[in-house]
Amino acid sequence: AWYNAHPDFCDLDIDLDVASVAVIGNGNVAIDVARVLAKTHEEMLRSDIADYAAEKIHRAPIRAIHIFGRRGPLEASFTPKELGELGELADCTALVDPAQLPAIDGLRGIEPVVKKNLAHLQAFATNKPGSKRKSLYLHFYARPVAVLGSGRVSGLRLERTRVEDGACIGTGETFDLACGLVVPCIGYRSQAIEGVPYDERRGRFVNDRGTIAAGLFCTGWARRGPSGTIGTNRTDAFEVAETIMQSLKPSGKAGGDGLDALIRARGLEPVFFADWKRIEAAEEAAAAAGAPRHKFASRAELIAAARQRET
Repeated sequence: AWYNAHPDFCDLDIDLDVASVAVIGNGNVAIDVARVLAKTHEEMLRSDIADYAAEKIHRAPIRAIHIFGRRGPLEASFTPKELGELGELADCTALVDPAQLPAIDGLRGIEPVVKKNLAHLQAFATNKPGSKRKSLYLHFYARPVAVLGSGRVSGLRLERTRVEDGACIGTGETFDLACGLVVPCIGYRSQAIEGVPYDERRGRFVNDRGTIAAGLFCTGWARRGPSGTIGTNRTDAFEVAETIMQSLKPSGKAGGDGLDALIRARGLEPVFFADWKRIEAAEEAAAAAGAPRHKFASRAELIAAARQRET
């Protein structure tokens, strides 16, 4: 959220004056965080990362980024496209200990996604450390047990694990990693709502293909938990929208116009799709050369762009 210019988090004072970073998690969020920290300034300028974040990351002395997963490469929830992009970084080498990888030829019945991931990891295992300015290490079979340091982070203590029938089992053997920043990318949970059925274990609402109860629906991670790409969740959203349309019956009431009137009667100013399109156009117009857009990081900027009218 910080480097994506979310208004609630753009003012976070993140200390990046560190040489080594530990990222906890074996999914696409962990990959995204690690990739952003590994990019060159030129790579960031070609993206839509927030300007303040690009500048701070560029000035940071980070040289090593470590991704830790408590289970193995077969259980990792990376998607192949996102994992493969780690091998395309301009000045950072992706590295894996080959001893932690199974031989692809000896595996039977694995899903195509897992097989593609293993192919990427096998390629990373042949890379030579030190060939680029930064190094990105993917570690498996390790789970954090303590953050070390007094007043600020000085390291991370981890326990080695093994996988039995898909479950993570601690071995009792620990080791320490020296690092100045720990970024957890695990444990996302949708916010529960009183009276709405909620799956505590999965951190999502209890639903049947997006339907919670008559007239109550959910989508995105509130529906499936923290999984899937934007494309996956977009497909889910279309499915839920179609379900909602099929459930609606003509009522003779004011509908959308009535909702608009109610919102304004309460002193609120709604942002419509046409307003969002104006925000999009303004961000694209403000982009530096080579970047897709310049993200506005404050609500004041966003609302000002939304209220612009063509002249």
